[in-house]
Parts: sequence; C-alpha cells; structure tokens
Amino acid sequence: MIKIEELRFGENGLIPAIVTDYATHKVLMLAYMNEESLRLSIEKELTCFWSRSRQELWVKGETSGNYQHIVSIATDCDRDTLLISVVPDGPACHLGTESCFDYPLYQSENRSDFSLEALMDLIAGRKAEKKEGSYTTYLFEKGLDKILKKVGEESTEVIIAAKAQDKKETIYEIADLAYHVMVLMIESGISLDDIQKELASRHVIDTKIKQEKMT
Repeated sequence: MIKIEELRFGENGLIPAIVTDYATHKVLMLAYMNEESLRLSIEKELTCFWSRSRQELWVKGETSGNYQHIVSIATDCDRDTLLISVVPDGPACHLGTESCFDYPLYQSENRSDFSLEALMDLIAGRKAEKKEGSYTTYLFEKGLDKILKKVGEESTEVIIAAKAQDKKETIYEIADLAYHVMVLMIESGISLDDIQKELASRHVIDTKIKQEKMT
C-alpha cells in the first residue's frame, strides 16, 4: 500500500483526482484534493475535494445529496495523480448528468469499435424515430407483448443449441437473445448501467458469502 506521504502534491499543494464509477468504470469527474481533503475522504469514505475557486474544502453531495462512496483509491507510477473508484448516489456533474465527460469532441470512424452502449443507443433511436423497414422499429410498434414473446422464443433457441452442445449455434442464439433483451430494456426504461450496478452489488454479496464460509 502506498502512503500519503509518498504522493507528489503540486506546488499549490493539490493533486488531481479522477473519479470513476465502481460498477461501470465510467469516468465521472475530475477534481483536486489536498492532503487534508484526501485524509478526510479516507476517514469518511466519501469524496472530499479542495475548491480552487472558493478556496475551501467541499464534500461531494453535501448540497445535492449525490454523495460518492469510496471503494478504492489508487495512484499512478509518478505518484502525482489519484484514481478514485466510487459508488455514486446520483449524477456527478452539477448539470445533472451522470458524468462530466458526456460531450464528445472527436471519434475516429476507422477505430470505432462495437460496444453494447452504441447498440443500445441505436435501439433507442429506432424507438424514438420510427425507421421504415426496421425490424427493431417493428418490435416497438407491436408493443411489449410481442417483445416478450420474442425473448421467450430466443431463450428456447439458446437452450436447444446449448443442449446439442453446438457452440457456434449457441453463440448465435445468445446474441439473438441479448439483442431482444436489450429491446425489452429500452421498452422498459432499463439502462446498461442499471444491470451493471445490479451485477456489481451481487458480486459484493457473493464475496462476503465466500468469506463467511471460509471463517
């Protein structure tokens, strides 16, 4: 474990702190800490920063209620930057968005990898702006019962493929099921973050259960 005394605070006594969501690993914000605010953060397990504009300590969430519960704090190889993993109670940005970094500046078309987030955005777009000939739009137009029927059908297809021990077909059917589940998520107002956070909470519970069994 690194000691606070080993950190390299700047000439102004501050060190930048990058805050990420424990469940999603998404970057939430960048702020600054001095030694006092860092010690308070560790003591309270809540992020506490130094305001450069107001020249005072501030606990994130003490006004808005959007506290950030600290899971871990790490530093880089130069010991001059902090990376803080948190479980947030609400949006990190003062504008009400989940992250302060929600404003794209550039994206390479040649290096744009597939992501579940991008697929969710596409599916949501098919619901918001009905595209003629789109199967996704067709599902939304037919409504919840149709979407649920497709989820059920694809679940059965996964079971059949897996029972036959056909790996290639199982992968294909799981992808079909995942897509239809994502359509259901959009229809039901459920985000990927909701699922990731639920899974993360179960991971913590599972870890505690394992520890209890070992003692």
